[in-house]
Amino acid sequence: MYLVKKLYEEHAKKLGLELTAGKNGINRRIKVPEAQRPGLSLSGYLKYYAEKRILIFGKVEIEYIRDLDSQIRIERLEAIVKQNTPAVIVSRRYRPPKELRAICEKLNIPLFRTNLSTMNLMSQLTLLLTEEFAPSVSCHGSLVEVFGVGVLIQGDSSVGKSEAALGLIERGHRLISDDIVKVKKKEGTYLEGSGVALTRHHMEIRGIGIINVANLYGAVCVRDQKSIDIVVRLEAWHDEHFYDRIGLDEKFTKILDVKLPYLTLPVKPGRDVVLLLETMALNHRLKNMGYNSAQEFTTKVLELTTSKVRKKILP
Repeated sequence: MYLVKKLYEEHAKKLGLELTAGKNGINRRIKVPEAQRPGLSLSGYLKYYAEKRILIFGKVEIEYIRDLDSQIRIERLEAIVKQNTPAVIVSRRYRPPKELRAICEKLNIPLFRTNLSTMNLMSQLTLLLTEEFAPSVSCHGSLVEVFGVGVLIQGDSSVGKSEAALGLIERGHRLISDDIVKVKKKEGTYLEGSGVALTRHHMEIRGIGIINVANLYGAVCVRDQKSIDIVVRLEAWHDEHFYDRIGLDEKFTKILDVKLPYLTLPVKPGRDVVLLLETMALNHRLKNMGYNSAQEFTTKVLELTTSKVRKKILP
């Protein structure tokens, strides 16, 4: 649930918001990630008018209202500023009309004004609301940027996720989050992972405790968010389990309905997990560039086999 209060507290400086009326309604809920200018609705045409959006009054709207008779002005404003309206913002530092202030006070609707231009305000507010309303989920694991690839390391408890992430950091790669990763669906097409504010840039290493990666390795080894490109699951090595040795059988998993490459990495003493994770990241980059090592190897084997068979058949 996203409230006007949260928008004001977190983004008032960025949006230049100044609360001028309707303070008692600051805890109103913003139900949709959209803002609109009243436009044609001020003329009395209310068909398809969406009253759940944040209302933005720009220069055109304010000048139009000022040209109306006092009674008509009140009627038009009452028709668009409804109980479901989460907030009203007046741009370009215009002073809100007294009738608008009175209606907002009466309905307990927060009324703001800002020095931003109307289009700039619309753009920034839309981006902020879209970000806040993006589908999200929390995942257990460690998210690390390896050669520019966002690698989400998952696995059972004590399998070595944090140790693998720490080894990658020691080699110059960057930590995004350890233990809990907040995943958001961005623009409906890709996923972005970040850390919880309380534990950001921290790791828990059994036998050592909590460490601050930024302090130990420097600010260059951490970042706040990163797109998730592949998911790697660490699991204890089982001798009876068959592991793919070529790589043709590509697997995928879904997070928030976004399809991601999914790889299983068996762990046992003597295997350099950090080196293997680096290799996975580099191989993923090669695949994105159109080069698939497994397919190329298989093609060569088939060509070699075919040529030998032909030599045996043909005299």
